[in-house]
Amino acid sequence: MSNGLTLKQLRDTEWELAAIGRMRVPGKVIADTATIESLLEDEANRSEWSALRQIANVACLPGIVGASLALPDVHPGYGFPIGGVGAFDLADGVAVVGGVGFDINCGVRMLATPLSIEDVEPHLDVLGESLFRAIPAGLGAQGELRLSMNELNRLLLEGAPFLIERGFGIDEDATYMEDGGCLERADPDAVSDRAKHRQFRQVGTLGSGNHYVEVQYVEEVLEATAARVYGLEKGQIVLSIHTGSRALGHQIGQDYLKIMAEAAARYGIDIPERELVCAPITSTEGMQYLSAVACGANCAFGNRQMIAHLAREILEAVFGVKRTSIRTVYDIGHNNAKVETHCVNGEARALLVHRKGSTRAFGPGRSESPQPYRAIGHPIFVGGTMGTASYVLRGTEDGMAKAFGSGIHGAGRALSRKKAAKRFWGETIAEELAEKGIRLWAHSMRGVAEEAPLAYKDVESVVHAAICSGINIAVARLRPMAVVKG
Repeated sequence: MSNGLTLKQLRDTEWELAAIGRMRVPGKVIADTATIESLLEDEANRSEWSALRQIANVACLPGIVGASLALPDVHPGYGFPIGGVGAFDLADGVAVVGGVGFDINCGVRMLATPLSIEDVEPHLDVLGESLFRAIPAGLGAQGELRLSMNELNRLLLEGAPFLIERGFGIDEDATYMEDGGCLERADPDAVSDRAKHRQFRQVGTLGSGNHYVEVQYVEEVLEATAARVYGLEKGQIVLSIHTGSRALGHQIGQDYLKIMAEAAARYGIDIPERELVCAPITSTEGMQYLSAVACGANCAFGNRQMIAHLAREILEAVFGVKRTSIRTVYDIGHNNAKVETHCVNGEARALLVHRKGSTRAFGPGRSESPQPYRAIGHPIFVGGTMGTASYVLRGTEDGMAKAFGSGIHGAGRALSRKKAAKRFWGETIAEELAEKGIRLWAHSMRGVAEEAPLAYKDVESVVHAAICSGINIAVARLRPMAVVKG
Protein backbone atom coordinates (compact mmCIF):
# COMPACT_ATOMS: atom_id res chain seq x y z
CA MET A 1 0.00 0.00 0.00
CA SER A 2 1.00 3.63 -0.46
CA ASN A 3 2.36 5.47 2.58
CA GLY A 4 3.32 2.11 4.05
CA LEU A 5 -0.15 1.57 5.56
CA THR A 6 -0.75 -2.17 5.85
CA LEU A 7 -3.73 -4.09 7.16
CA LYS A 8 -3.36 -7.48 8.78
CA GLN A 9 -6.40 -9.70 9.28
CA LEU A 10 -6.67 -10.90 12.87
CA ARG A 11 -10.06 -12.62 12.67
CA ASP A 12 -12.95 -12.82 10.19
CA THR A 13 -14.07 -9.23 10.80
CA GLU A 14 -11.11 -7.75 12.70
CA TRP A 15 -8.11 -6.09 11.08
CA GLU A 16 -5.07 -4.27 12.42
CA LEU A 17 -3.42 -1.25 10.83
CA ALA A 18 0.23 -1.45 11.86
CA ALA A 19 1.62 1.58 13.69
CA ILE A 20 4.16 3.35 11.48
CA GLY A 21 5.75 6.78 11.44
CA ARG A 22 4.07 9.14 13.87
CA MET A 23 1.34 6.66 14.89
CA ARG A 24 1.42 6.18 18.67
CA VAL A 25 -0.90 3.14 18.58
CA PRO A 26 -2.09 0.79 15.84
CA GLY A 27 -5.38 1.16 14.05
CA LYS A 28 -8.09 -1.43 14.46
CA VAL A 29 -10.86 -1.94 11.93
CA ILE A 30 -13.93 -4.08 12.54
CA ALA A 31 -15.50 -4.68 9.14
CA ASP A 32 -16.36 -7.19 6.45
CA THR A 33 -14.09 -7.92 3.51
CA ALA A 34 -16.03 -5.66 1.12
CA THR A 35 -15.54 -2.66 3.40
CA ILE A 36 -11.83 -3.43 3.79
CA GLU A 37 -11.42 -3.65 0.02
CA SER A 38 -13.14 -0.28 -0.35
CA LEU A 39 -10.83 1.30 2.25
CA LEU A 40 -7.77 -0.09 0.50
CA GLU A 41 -8.97 1.05 -2.91
CA ASP A 42 -9.56 4.61 -1.71
CA GLU A 43 -6.11 4.77 -0.19
CA ALA A 44 -4.41 3.20 -3.22
CA ASN A 45 -6.12 5.74 -5.49
CA ARG A 46 -5.09 8.56 -3.16
CA SER A 47 -8.71 9.63 -2.85
CA GLU A 48 -9.23 13.09 -1.41
CA TRP A 49 -10.92 11.47 1.58
CA SER A 50 -9.49 8.19 2.76
CA ALA A 51 -10.95 6.68 5.91
CA LEU A 52 -7.88 4.46 6.30
CA ARG A 53 -5.61 7.49 6.31
CA GLN A 54 -7.90 9.15 8.84
CA ILE A 55 -7.66 6.11 11.13
CA ALA A 56 -3.88 6.40 10.95
CA ASN A 57 -3.98 10.16 11.60
CA VAL A 58 -6.10 9.73 14.73
CA ALA A 59 -3.54 7.21 15.97
CA CYS A 60 -0.93 10.01 15.92
CA LEU A 61 -2.73 12.19 18.50
CA PRO A 62 -1.26 12.64 22.00
CA GLY A 63 -2.53 10.40 24.77
CA ILE A 64 -4.51 7.99 22.60
CA VAL A 65 -5.04 4.65 24.34
CA GLY A 66 -5.24 1.15 22.88
CA ALA A 67 -5.93 1.75 19.22
CA SER A 68 -7.56 4.11 16.76
CA LEU A 69 -10.80 2.23 16.13
CA ALA A 70 -13.16 2.02 13.17
CA LEU A 71 -16.44 0.11 13.20
CA PRO A 72 -18.25 -1.67 10.34
CA ASP A 73 -20.09 1.46 9.13
CA VAL A 74 -16.78 3.33 8.67
CA HIS A 75 -16.44 5.93 5.91
CA PRO A 76 -14.52 9.21 5.55
CA GLY A 77 -15.42 12.15 7.76
CA TYR A 78 -13.86 15.44 8.81
CA GLY A 79 -10.61 14.49 10.55
CA PHE A 80 -11.98 11.44 12.34
CA PRO A 81 -13.54 8.77 10.16
CA ILE A 82 -17.26 8.36 10.64
CA GLY A 83 -17.68 5.15 12.57
CA GLY A 84 -14.52 6.05 14.47
CA VAL A 85 -13.70 5.70 18.16
CA GLY A 86 -10.73 7.24 19.97
CA ALA A 87 -10.10 7.03 23.72
CA PHE A 88 -7.61 9.39 25.36
CA ASP A 89 -5.86 9.44 28.72
CA LEU A 90 -7.10 12.32 30.86
CA ALA A 91 -3.63 13.39 31.96
CA ASP A 92 -1.85 13.67 28.62
CA GLY A 93 -4.61 13.21 26.04
CA VAL A 94 -6.47 15.72 23.90
CA ALA A 95 -10.03 16.83 23.15
CA VAL A 96 -10.52 16.75 19.37
CA VAL A 97 -13.14 18.76 17.49
CA GLY A 98 -13.10 16.25 14.62
CA GLY A 99 -13.80 13.45 17.08
CA VAL A 100 -17.27 14.88 17.72
CA GLY A 101 -18.06 16.80 14.55
CA PHE A 102 -20.59 19.48 13.75
CA ASP A 103 -23.84 17.72 14.69
CA ILE A 104 -23.12 17.20 18.38
CA ASN A 105 -25.11 14.32 19.92
CA CYS A 106 -26.96 13.56 16.73
CA GLY A 107 -28.85 10.46 17.77
CA VAL A 108 -32.01 8.41 17.81
CA ARG A 109 -35.04 8.37 20.10
CA MET A 110 -37.24 5.30 19.74
CA LEU A 111 -40.84 5.41 20.87
CA ALA A 112 -42.73 2.13 21.37
CA THR A 113 -46.47 2.30 20.83
CA PRO A 114 -49.32 -0.02 21.87
CA LEU A 115 -50.32 -0.17 18.19
CA SER A 116 -49.95 -3.02 15.69
CA ILE A 117 -49.50 -3.08 11.91
CA GLU A 118 -53.21 -3.81 11.55
CA ASP A 119 -54.07 -0.75 13.65
CA VAL A 120 -51.89 1.61 11.66
CA GLU A 121 -52.00 0.44 8.03
CA PRO A 122 -55.52 1.80 7.23
CA HIS A 123 -54.56 5.22 8.62
CA LEU A 124 -50.94 5.40 7.47
CA ASP A 125 -51.46 8.27 5.04
CA VAL A 126 -53.18 10.36 7.70
CA LEU A 127 -50.44 9.56 10.19
CA GLY A 128 -47.62 10.40 7.80
CA GLU A 129 -49.24 13.62 6.63
CA SER A 130 -49.91 14.67 10.22
CA LEU A 131 -46.32 14.04 11.29
CA PHE A 132 -45.07 15.90 8.21
CA ARG A 133 -47.17 18.95 9.02
CA ALA A 134 -46.61 18.96 12.79
CA ILE A 135 -42.83 18.50 12.89
CA PRO A 136 -40.90 21.35 11.24
CA ALA A 137 -38.15 19.94 9.02
CA GLY A 138 -35.59 21.01 6.47
CA LEU A 139 -32.60 23.34 6.38
CA GLY A 140 -33.26 26.37 8.61
CA ALA A 141 -36.64 25.07 9.74
CA GLN A 142 -38.15 26.82 12.76
CA GLY A 143 -40.46 25.41 15.43
CA GLU A 144 -43.26 26.85 17.50
CA LEU A 145 -41.36 26.68 20.79
CA ARG A 146 -40.03 30.13 21.57
CA LEU A 147 -37.38 30.43 24.27
CA SER A 148 -35.90 33.47 25.91
CA MET A 149 -32.13 33.63 26.29
CA ASN A 150 -32.48 32.58 29.93
CA GLU A 151 -34.67 29.63 28.93
CA LEU A 152 -32.27 28.60 26.18
CA ASN A 153 -29.40 28.69 28.65
CA ARG A 154 -31.44 26.48 30.97
CA LEU A 155 -32.01 24.01 28.12
CA LEU A 156 -28.27 23.92 27.43
CA LEU A 157 -27.60 23.38 31.12
CA GLU A 158 -30.41 20.96 31.99
CA GLY A 159 -31.20 19.18 28.71
CA ALA A 160 -34.41 17.20 28.19
CA PRO A 161 -35.56 17.37 31.86
CA PHE A 162 -36.03 21.12 31.39
CA LEU A 163 -38.67 20.48 28.71
CA ILE A 164 -40.24 17.55 30.56
CA GLU A 165 -40.80 19.81 33.56
CA ARG A 166 -42.61 22.24 31.24
CA GLY A 167 -45.02 19.51 30.14
CA PHE A 168 -43.35 18.42 26.89
CA GLY A 169 -43.09 14.74 27.75
CA ILE A 170 -43.71 12.28 30.55
CA ASP A 171 -41.65 11.84 33.71
CA GLU A 172 -40.16 8.46 32.80
CA ASP A 173 -38.66 9.80 29.54
CA ALA A 174 -35.50 10.96 31.27
CA THR A 175 -34.98 7.52 32.83
CA TYR A 176 -34.69 6.03 29.37
CA MET A 177 -32.26 8.53 27.92
CA GLU A 178 -28.50 8.29 27.76
CA ASP A 179 -27.15 10.22 30.78
CA GLY A 180 -30.72 10.97 31.79
CA GLY A 181 -30.95 13.43 28.87
CA CYS A 182 -28.45 15.82 30.50
CA LEU A 183 -24.64 16.02 30.54
CA GLU A 184 -23.60 17.60 33.81
CA ARG A 185 -20.44 19.40 32.70
CA ALA A 186 -22.40 21.80 30.46
CA ASP A 187 -21.61 25.51 30.74
CA PRO A 188 -23.68 27.87 28.54
CA ASP A 189 -20.93 30.49 28.87
CA ALA A 190 -18.73 28.21 26.74
CA VAL A 191 -21.20 28.63 23.85
CA SER A 192 -21.09 31.74 21.68
CA ASP A 193 -23.99 34.15 21.41
CA ARG A 194 -24.05 33.46 17.66
CA ALA A 195 -24.62 29.74 18.31
CA LYS A 196 -27.43 30.52 20.76
CA HIS A 197 -29.14 33.00 18.44
CA ARG A 198 -29.12 30.41 15.65
CA GLN A 199 -30.98 27.99 17.95
CA PHE A 200 -33.81 30.10 19.37
CA ARG A 201 -36.48 28.76 17.02
CA GLN A 202 -34.97 25.37 16.12
CA VAL A 203 -35.80 23.34 19.23
CA GLY A 204 -38.27 20.67 18.12
CA THR A 205 -37.24 20.72 14.45
CA LEU A 206 -35.98 17.85 12.35
CA GLY A 207 -33.36 19.41 10.12
CA SER A 208 -32.25 18.04 6.78
CA GLY A 209 -29.76 15.51 5.41
CA ASN A 210 -30.13 12.05 6.91
CA HIS A 211 -32.47 13.20 9.68
CA TYR A 212 -35.89 11.60 9.75
CA VAL A 213 -38.94 10.39 11.61
CA GLU A 214 -39.85 6.84 10.61
CA VAL A 215 -42.94 4.82 11.38
CA GLN A 216 -41.61 1.26 11.65
CA TYR A 217 -42.84 -2.15 12.70
CA VAL A 218 -40.94 -4.90 14.47
CA GLU A 219 -40.48 -7.44 11.70
CA GLU A 220 -38.58 -10.00 13.75
CA VAL A 221 -37.47 -10.48 17.33
CA LEU A 222 -33.92 -11.84 17.25
CA GLU A 223 -33.18 -12.06 20.97
CA ALA A 224 -36.32 -12.74 22.99
CA THR A 225 -35.01 -11.91 26.46
CA ALA A 226 -33.62 -8.49 25.55
CA ALA A 227 -36.67 -7.63 23.42
CA ARG A 228 -38.93 -8.44 26.34
CA VAL A 229 -36.88 -6.20 28.64
CA TYR A 230 -37.02 -3.37 26.08
CA GLY A 231 -40.77 -3.89 25.63
CA LEU A 232 -40.61 -4.86 21.95
CA GLU A 233 -42.64 -7.58 20.23
CA LYS A 234 -43.24 -8.77 16.69
CA GLY A 235 -45.72 -6.68 14.71
CA GLN A 236 -45.50 -3.72 17.09
CA ILE A 237 -45.36 -0.16 15.75
CA VAL A 238 -42.45 2.03 16.82
CA LEU A 239 -41.32 5.53 15.84
CA SER A 240 -37.65 6.38 15.36
CA ILE A 241 -36.59 10.02 15.57
CA HIS A 242 -33.15 10.79 14.16
CA THR A 243 -31.82 14.32 14.60
CA GLY A 244 -29.26 16.30 16.59
CA SER A 245 -28.25 19.70 17.88
CA ARG A 246 -29.11 21.57 14.67
CA ALA A 247 -27.56 25.02 14.10
CA LEU A 248 -26.25 25.35 17.65
CA GLY A 249 -24.08 22.25 17.38
CA HIS A 250 -22.80 23.28 13.96
CA GLN A 251 -21.83 26.71 15.23
CA ILE A 252 -20.07 25.24 18.27
CA GLY A 253 -18.00 23.14 15.87
CA GLN A 254 -17.17 26.16 13.72
CA ASP A 255 -16.27 28.31 16.71
CA TYR A 256 -13.96 25.76 18.29
CA LEU A 257 -12.15 24.84 15.08
CA LYS A 258 -10.45 28.24 15.30
CA ILE A 259 -10.04 28.18 19.08
CA MET A 260 -8.51 24.70 19.08
CA ALA A 261 -6.23 25.43 16.11
CA GLU A 262 -4.74 28.32 18.04
CA ALA A 263 -4.52 26.17 21.16
CA ALA A 264 -2.76 23.33 19.34
CA ALA A 265 -0.11 25.76 18.11
CA ARG A 266 0.25 27.28 21.58
CA TYR A 267 0.74 23.89 23.24
CA GLY A 268 3.08 22.63 20.52
CA ILE A 269 0.82 19.81 19.34
CA ASP A 270 1.85 18.49 15.92
CA ILE A 271 -1.45 18.03 14.07
CA PRO A 272 -1.38 15.30 11.40
CA GLU A 273 -4.34 16.89 9.60
CA ARG A 274 -5.82 20.38 9.98
CA GLU A 275 -9.28 18.95 10.75
CA LEU A 276 -7.85 17.21 13.84
CA VAL A 277 -7.26 20.44 15.76
CA CYS A 278 -7.25 19.74 19.47
CA ALA A 279 -6.11 20.88 22.89
CA PRO A 280 -5.01 19.07 26.05
CA ILE A 281 -8.04 17.78 27.92
CA THR A 282 -6.97 19.58 31.10
CA SER A 283 -6.24 22.89 29.36
CA THR A 284 -8.57 25.87 29.54
CA GLU A 285 -9.48 25.43 25.89
CA GLY A 286 -10.00 21.70 26.24
CA MET A 287 -12.29 22.08 29.23
CA GLN A 288 -14.25 24.88 27.56
CA TYR A 289 -14.74 22.81 24.45
CA LEU A 290 -16.03 19.82 26.41
CA SER A 291 -18.40 22.13 28.30
CA ALA A 292 -19.68 23.46 24.97
CA VAL A 293 -20.07 19.89 23.64
CA ALA A 294 -22.16 19.05 26.71
CA CYS A 295 -24.38 22.04 25.93
CA GLY A 296 -24.77 20.84 22.36
CA ALA A 297 -25.61 17.35 23.61
CA ASN A 298 -28.24 18.74 25.98
CA CYS A 299 -29.72 20.77 23.14
CA ALA A 300 -29.98 17.61 21.01
CA PHE A 301 -31.63 15.69 23.84
CA GLY A 302 -34.11 18.56 24.15
CA ASN A 303 -34.71 18.63 20.42
CA ARG A 304 -35.61 14.92 20.30
CA GLN A 305 -37.71 15.36 23.43
CA MET A 306 -39.79 18.06 21.77
CA ILE A 307 -40.24 16.04 18.58
CA ALA A 308 -41.29 13.02 20.66
CA HIS A 309 -43.89 15.24 22.35
CA LEU A 310 -45.25 16.32 18.95
CA ALA A 311 -45.32 12.71 17.75
CA ARG A 312 -47.28 11.65 20.85
CA GLU A 313 -49.84 14.38 20.17
CA ILE A 314 -50.30 13.10 16.61
CA LEU A 315 -50.62 9.46 17.66
CA GLU A 316 -53.20 10.42 20.26
CA ALA A 317 -55.17 12.47 17.73
CA VAL A 318 -55.11 9.83 14.98
CA PHE A 319 -55.52 6.63 17.03
CA GLY A 320 -56.93 7.75 20.37
CA VAL A 321 -54.07 6.17 22.35
CA LYS A 322 -52.97 7.85 25.55
CA ARG A 323 -49.67 9.71 25.38
CA THR A 324 -48.50 7.92 28.48
CA SER A 325 -48.85 4.59 26.64
CA ILE A 326 -46.20 5.65 24.12
CA ARG A 327 -42.92 4.75 25.82
CA THR A 328 -39.40 5.95 25.24
CA VAL A 329 -37.44 2.76 24.62
CA TYR A 330 -34.19 4.72 24.70
CA ASP A 331 -32.57 7.91 23.41
CA ILE A 332 -28.90 7.70 22.50
CA GLY A 333 -26.43 9.80 20.53
CA HIS A 334 -23.61 9.01 18.17
CA ASN A 335 -21.41 12.15 18.02
CA ASN A 336 -19.95 12.75 21.46
CA ALA A 337 -16.93 12.94 23.75
CA LYS A 338 -17.41 11.66 27.30
CA VAL A 339 -15.31 10.71 30.29
CA GLU A 340 -15.85 7.00 30.97
CA THR A 341 -14.11 4.29 32.95
CA HIS A 342 -12.75 1.35 30.95
CA CYS A 343 -10.48 -1.57 31.67
CA VAL A 344 -7.15 -1.23 29.85
CA ASN A 345 -4.56 -3.99 30.32
CA GLY A 346 -6.37 -5.13 33.45
CA GLU A 347 -6.51 -1.64 34.96
CA ALA A 348 -9.60 0.56 35.33
CA ARG A 349 -8.85 3.94 33.77
CA ALA A 350 -10.85 7.12 33.26
CA LEU A 351 -10.68 8.05 29.58
CA LEU A 352 -12.16 10.67 27.29
CA VAL A 353 -13.90 8.58 24.63
CA HIS A 354 -14.69 10.27 21.32
CA ARG A 355 -17.35 8.56 19.22
CA LYS A 356 -17.81 10.03 15.75
CA GLY A 357 -20.68 8.34 13.98
CA SER A 358 -20.57 5.55 16.53
CA THR A 359 -22.67 5.05 19.61
CA ARG A 360 -22.11 4.06 23.22
CA ALA A 361 -23.02 0.37 23.50
CA PHE A 362 -22.41 -0.62 27.10
CA GLY A 363 -22.79 -4.28 27.95
CA PRO A 364 -24.28 -5.86 31.07
CA GLY A 365 -23.61 -4.46 34.51
CA ARG A 366 -22.76 -0.83 33.76
CA SER A 367 -24.29 1.72 36.11
CA GLU A 368 -24.78 4.16 33.21
CA SER A 369 -27.62 2.01 31.84
CA PRO A 370 -31.18 2.52 33.12
CA GLN A 371 -31.85 0.20 36.04
CA PRO A 372 -34.37 -1.95 34.12
CA TYR A 373 -31.77 -2.53 31.37
CA ARG A 374 -28.69 -2.92 33.53
CA ALA A 375 -28.57 -6.73 33.57
CA ILE A 376 -28.35 -6.98 29.77
CA GLY A 377 -27.10 -3.55 28.70
CA HIS A 378 -28.97 -0.72 27.03
CA PRO A 379 -30.25 -0.81 23.43
CA ILE A 380 -28.65 0.91 20.47
CA PHE A 381 -30.37 1.79 17.20
CA VAL A 382 -28.91 1.17 13.76
CA GLY A 383 -30.61 3.14 11.04
CA GLY A 384 -30.78 1.52 7.63
CA THR A 385 -32.07 3.51 4.69
CA MET A 386 -35.53 4.60 3.67
CA GLY A 387 -36.10 1.31 1.89
CA THR A 388 -34.27 -1.19 4.09
CA ALA A 389 -34.33 -2.62 7.57
CA SER A 390 -33.16 -0.92 10.74
CA TYR A 391 -31.98 -2.79 13.81
CA VAL A 392 -32.08 -2.74 17.58
CA LEU A 393 -28.79 -4.06 18.95
CA ARG A 394 -27.17 -4.14 22.37
CA GLY A 395 -23.65 -4.08 23.75
CA THR A 396 -21.57 -7.00 25.02
CA GLU A 397 -18.68 -7.70 27.35
CA ASP A 398 -16.53 -8.31 24.26
CA GLY A 399 -17.54 -4.90 22.97
CA MET A 400 -16.45 -3.32 26.24
CA ALA A 401 -13.00 -4.86 25.81
CA LYS A 402 -12.59 -4.50 22.05
CA ALA A 403 -14.23 -1.16 21.33
CA PHE A 404 -14.52 0.78 24.60
CA GLY A 405 -18.20 -0.20 24.74
CA SER A 406 -19.07 1.18 21.31
CA GLY A 407 -21.40 0.11 18.54
CA ILE A 408 -22.48 0.91 15.02
CA HIS A 409 -24.99 3.69 14.34
CA GLY A 410 -26.08 3.08 10.77
CA ALA A 411 -25.35 1.48 7.43
CA GLY A 412 -22.64 4.01 6.58
CA ARG A 413 -22.43 5.91 3.31
CA ALA A 414 -21.11 4.26 0.17
CA LEU A 415 -21.47 7.44 -1.92
CA SER A 416 -21.03 11.07 -0.94
CA ARG A 417 -24.13 13.23 -0.99
CA LYS A 418 -22.79 15.06 -4.03
CA LYS A 419 -22.27 11.83 -5.99
CA ALA A 420 -25.65 10.47 -4.89
CA ALA A 421 -27.45 13.63 -6.05
CA LYS A 422 -25.87 13.23 -9.49
CA ARG A 423 -26.74 9.54 -9.78
CA PHE A 424 -30.31 9.42 -8.40
CA TRP A 425 -33.56 11.35 -8.82
CA GLY A 426 -35.62 12.03 -5.71
CA GLU A 427 -38.90 11.47 -7.55
CA THR A 428 -37.69 8.09 -8.78
CA ILE A 429 -36.68 7.07 -5.27
CA ALA A 430 -40.13 8.06 -3.99
CA GLU A 431 -41.79 5.92 -6.68
CA GLU A 432 -39.60 2.92 -5.86
CA LEU A 433 -40.43 3.23 -2.17
CA ALA A 434 -44.13 3.46 -2.96
CA GLU A 435 -43.88 0.21 -4.91
CA LYS A 436 -42.56 -1.40 -1.72
CA GLY A 437 -45.47 0.02 0.26
CA ILE A 438 -43.35 2.67 1.99
CA ARG A 439 -44.89 6.15 2.10
CA LEU A 440 -42.52 9.12 1.89
CA TRP A 441 -42.97 12.75 2.89
CA ALA A 442 -40.03 15.04 2.15
CA HIS A 443 -39.25 18.75 2.06
CA SER A 444 -36.57 18.33 -0.62
CA MET A 445 -36.39 15.90 -3.55
CA ARG A 446 -32.67 16.61 -3.84
CA GLY A 447 -32.37 15.56 -0.20
CA VAL A 448 -34.19 12.33 -1.06
CA ALA A 449 -31.68 11.69 -3.87
CA GLU A 450 -28.77 12.29 -1.50
CA GLU A 451 -30.28 9.74 0.88
CA ALA A 452 -31.09 7.13 -1.75
CA PRO A 453 -30.87 3.57 -0.39
CA LEU A 454 -28.08 2.73 -2.85
CA ALA A 455 -26.01 5.64 -1.53
CA TYR A 456 -25.47 3.54 1.60
CA LYS A 457 -23.77 0.26 2.36
CA ASP A 458 -25.84 -2.86 2.84
CA VAL A 459 -27.11 -2.58 6.41
CA GLU A 460 -27.36 -6.36 6.68
CA SER A 461 -23.63 -6.73 5.99
CA VAL A 462 -22.74 -3.97 8.42
CA VAL A 463 -24.83 -5.48 11.20
CA HIS A 464 -23.49 -8.94 10.43
CA ALA A 465 -19.90 -7.70 10.80
CA ALA A 466 -20.69 -6.12 14.17
CA ILE A 467 -22.31 -9.33 15.39
CA CYS A 468 -19.51 -11.56 14.06
CA SER A 469 -16.90 -9.46 15.87
CA GLY A 470 -18.83 -9.90 19.12
CA ILE A 471 -19.12 -6.19 19.89
CA ASN A 472 -22.91 -6.08 19.38
CA ILE A 473 -25.85 -8.51 19.54
CA ALA A 474 -29.01 -8.19 17.41
CA VAL A 475 -32.26 -7.83 19.36
CA ALA A 476 -34.84 -6.93 16.70
CA ARG A 477 -35.17 -6.08 13.02
CA LEU A 478 -37.46 -3.21 12.01
CA ARG A 479 -39.06 -2.30 8.68
CA PRO A 480 -40.19 1.19 7.58
CA MET A 481 -43.81 1.94 6.75
CA ALA A 482 -43.71 5.74 6.50
CA VAL A 483 -40.78 8.14 6.33
CA VAL A 484 -40.70 11.89 7.01
CA LYS A 485 -37.52 13.54 5.71
CA GLY A 486 -36.17 17.04 6.04
